[in-house]
Amino acid sequence: QVQIVESGGGLVQPGGSLRLSCTVSRFSFSSYAMAWYRQAPGKERELVASINTLLVANYADSVKGRFTISRDNAKSTVYLQLNSLKPEDTAVYYCNTLDKASWREWGQGTQVTVSS
Repeated sequence: QVQIVESGGGLVQPGGSLRLSCTVSRFSFSSYAMAWYRQAPGKERELVASINTLLVANYADSVKGRFTISRDNAKSTVYLQLNSLKPEDTAVYYCNTLDKASWREWGQGTQVTVSS
């Protein structure tokens, strides 16, 4: 069974940085475009960033220029570097495949809280 484990979240002040990691096991990781999603309290889950098998990245307008997605196929891990964090970035961050039809069971996510 595929297992998704996110980590790296925490409490950070506005303007701060975090690096999130997501490791996927028992999965043909290198064959899939991967993505980071987030869900804030009372809101729907939204796509934040994606990276395909050719390492082409795309970002939501709200995070463009501040977040950077990367992947290490040898480690079956996708990363999200979060810089210049804002309070509105507060959410639980998840990773999964980009293609909804390929979604696996969601992991527990990692909480990012941006507050002074």
